[in-house]
This record gives sequence, C-alpha cells and structure tokens, in this order.
Amino acid sequence: QLQASGGGLVQSGESLRLSCAASGRIFSIDDMGWYRQAPGKQRELVAVITSGGRTNYADPVKGRFTISRDNAKNTVYLQMNSLKPEDTAVYYCNAVLSTRVLAPPTIYWGQGTLVTVSS
Repeated sequence: QLQASGGGLVQSGESLRLSCAASGRIFSIDDMGWYRQAPGKQRELVAVITSGGRTNYADPVKGRFTISRDNAKNTVYLQMNSLKPEDTAVYYCNAVLSTRVLAPPTIYWGQGTLVTVSS
C-alpha cells in the first residue's frame, strides 16, 4: 500500500528528498507522516501532515525538514536539508486511510528507506 523511496548516503550538510506513494484501493487519506528508527533506538516521529495541510515536526528537525503532500497523487514527501550524522536512520512513512466508504481509518506503514549521513 505504501512505497517509500529516496534514501541514500550523503555527507553532513547535504540534502535528500524522500517520497512515499500510497496505492491500491483508497477511499480517503487523513494524516500522513514520517517516522525514523536509528540503530538501537525506538521509532520516533519526524513529521506529520494532515489532509488539510497542517504540519507538525519533531524538535530535532524543525527548520531543516519540510513535509508536504500531493493529494492527487496520494504521495507524501520529506525534504531534508542540512542533514546531520544524527539523522542517520531508517525512515518509515505512514498514512491513516480508509479503503472504502464507512470503513474505519487504518494506519498503514511503508517498508522503510535508509538514510545515512556521514560526517
């Protein structure tokens, strides 16, 4: 249902853009977001965006990362600038979506994409 892409290896200070497209049977999508999990740590919220475009960011990424979405393409993006070694993690996208009318919204997760930032 969710396919993430765009990860890779970059140097400190560089940028990356992650994409995550939802596909399959979709009636509506509410919130979409990005989480990350560094080695030995728990998964944490990076940023979330509502269907209306309101955004919320974790403190460590405020001012450096920007989340956006294209509702026509059922896609969420994460523009990551001024990357730091501590941003190294597997990044997961998720979406709260309904597959049919009157179906309860369900959280779906992408497969994760690895971002490595070297110093």
